[in-house]
Amino acid sequence: MIVKNNSTIIGHICMFAACAIWGLMAPLGKHAMVNGVGGLEMVTFRVIGGAACFWVASFFVRQEKVKPKDMLLFFFAGMLSIVLNQCCYTIGLSMTSPVNASIMTTMMPIITMILAAVFLREPITSKKVSGVFCGAIGAFILITSGKHASGDSNLTGDLLCLSAQLCFAIYLTLFKHLIQKYTVITCMKWMITYAAIVIMPLSFSRMQELAWTEISLRVWLETGFVVFCGTFLAYILMIRGQKTLRPTVVAMYNYVQPIVACVVSVVVGLSVFGIGQSVAVVLVFTGVWLVTQSKSRIDLKRGKKN
Repeated sequence: MIVKNNSTIIGHICMFAACAIWGLMAPLGKHAMVNGVGGLEMVTFRVIGGAACFWVASFFVRQEKVKPKDMLLFFFAGMLSIVLNQCCYTIGLSMTSPVNASIMTTMMPIITMILAAVFLREPITSKKVSGVFCGAIGAFILITSGKHASGDSNLTGDLLCLSAQLCFAIYLTLFKHLIQKYTVITCMKWMITYAAIVIMPLSFSRMQELAWTEISLRVWLETGFVVFCGTFLAYILMIRGQKTLRPTVVAMYNYVQPIVACVVSVVVGLSVFGIGQSVAVVLVFTGVWLVTQSKSRIDLKRGKKN
């Protein structure tokens, strides 16, 4: 029981850290994409750079034999969690504002809760519903409290960002058991390799046209952060959290991203931390706590009281 509890705590820490990194990635990635690196090019850097990182890391860990059936499943998992998720979100972010993109991410816990109920028969309890919407309200307050005029808002970009959340929610729901069978490095090595194989032909001509020498050092550093931290480190942390936490709990950590954006804005002097932001943070973490305390399907079978 102690081991299980420790594993769950580690899962929460990993998911918080992963979403904190993704929270930083949105403004940094947006700046890079309006200063020389397009949306599809950024996705290409992410999957190729990420694949290289995971293959190098795989030489330093225990090698696992993957069943042919699971290799096929890794392909579909990679399409949902990386190709469709990253293409839709990154290209959508290049078309719309970071604020609108962040608002779209608040939909993923709601979608995941519904999908988990349909496919995994996870119960939709009062605590779970209250937690999801409590967190959504908190995230929305954080996002809109810092909203200024954004001339780059775009409906197509917003819909692409929403589609990214749908793809990732499906991935969290359908592939939890696959992720639990193998180590983090094995899972990501094959998923991102498949993603790179699919994306490279689509972006080959765009990469040839990229003005490599005209891109500033700052943009390259921001792109490097997106590749190494936002892809390699964050996906390791996310997969580790996904091994021990329920899909809806994993999705709830999406609400951490606007908190990070808010804190960074305060630190660099772009915003102030007022009463509204404080209330929002409390709502987000209250929502996460309520979802973690809600009953799972296993709890119902054991007759656990709510």
